[in-house]
Amino acid sequence: MIETQLLIATLSGIALLLILVTKFKINAFISLLIASVFVGISAGMPPSSVIESIQEGMGGTLGFVATVVGLGAIFGQILEHSGGAKAVANALLQRFGKENASWAMVITGFFVAIPVFFDVGFIILVPLVYALSRDTKKSLLYYGIPLLTGLAVTHAFIPPTPGPIAVADIIGADLGWVILFGFIVGIPTAIVAGPIFGRFIGNRIHVPIPEYMELEDEEKQDASLPSFWLLISIISVPLILILGNTLTDSFIEQNVIEPGFITEMIIFIGHPFIALTIAVLIALYWLGVRRGSTREQLSKLSMEAMKPAGVIILITGAGGVFKQVLVDSGVGEMLANTMSDIGLPVIVLAWLIAAAVRITQGSATVAMITAAGIVYPIMIQFDLSEPHKALVVLSIAAGATIMSHVNDSGFWLVNRYFGMSEKDTLKSWTVMETIIAVMGLILCLLLSMFV
Repeated sequence: MIETQLLIATLSGIALLLILVTKFKINAFISLLIASVFVGISAGMPPSSVIESIQEGMGGTLGFVATVVGLGAIFGQILEHSGGAKAVANALLQRFGKENASWAMVITGFFVAIPVFFDVGFIILVPLVYALSRDTKKSLLYYGIPLLTGLAVTHAFIPPTPGPIAVADIIGADLGWVILFGFIVGIPTAIVAGPIFGRFIGNRIHVPIPEYMELEDEEKQDASLPSFWLLISIISVPLILILGNTLTDSFIEQNVIEPGFITEMIIFIGHPFIALTIAVLIALYWLGVRRGSTREQLSKLSMEAMKPAGVIILITGAGGVFKQVLVDSGVGEMLANTMSDIGLPVIVLAWLIAAAVRITQGSATVAMITAAGIVYPIMIQFDLSEPHKALVVLSIAAGATIMSHVNDSGFWLVNRYFGMSEKDTLKSWTVMETIIAVMGLILCLLLSMFV
């Protein structure tokens, strides 16, 4: 009887969340809080305990996420301001040549999206897609799909992008493992969904440059852009430091190396807080001060970066509340027992939940955070290793990428900039996102056999 009540409370809470977001267009932060309270009360928790769960869930989540997402946003804003995204694209196009430009585009998107938000990176780089299409007379999709794939894969799989950071924090996964497996899963996924699918769909749907879009002047001050290797080095700093932290910790636990001053320092500077602070300081100097930016300009850039980051931080905090209510109400234990009876792997369940929420309400961020909140109380009933937790993060991110359609802002961003019909956007962009989601799940399942 109690299990039935908990199951009904959970399903009703998820339904309420989706109705509030989709039908009533209530902000995801508020909707998650309302759904959390509803689940807690419906599950039989005393009102005072629900309030305590809200405080614990919000505080426990924001302590990590606010710092990491905030630093990551500043890092990306500085790189964007310096012209770094275009510099990376130009350097890769020169190396690959126009005949292999689709590969240059997917690599550009892959690296640019590590510090820069998806939509910002796309808007900055889409003029290069226009220029390539104009020069080669090929469909915009031939080059646009690889660019979009690179941006989307990294945005979903590789911290310090906000989605995987939020999910990793909610379910307690180590960011270093997420980064490592994010590259292992992301690279083959980007190849299949990018250049391979881009060539296929580009040859079947010819998309010309929209008349209402103006081409950038290609002669404009490219010499003043920062160097390619400087940018790659700066982008790599936080990734290498965080990976160093994770691998050192792992080697110490396995008695491969002895703990000491050096290992302590590697672990310290590799903590996401310190690693991203170091990366921000390097970016401020090499991409800001050394390029003539004033202190006032850099301070303003840092403040501007916090606006989009603030929304993500609050939604993630509400996701932490949802998770905590599910744990404290006993829902997690009930779901874990049910899942054990069915024999469904956690990775598959996580993917299915994220995919269902994504298709229903459109936002990948909300899908990731909701799925993480539901999966965490199930995971704590199982003894999952750190690498396995990282794969659960990636499976959630993959599921939350699936089937972007008319309820997703990304769908309309691509539709507008490529000037396509809704039907062609579904055939290209939506299929590309679905390939990423399915490839992500398959590769996560394969990796789970070895960790």
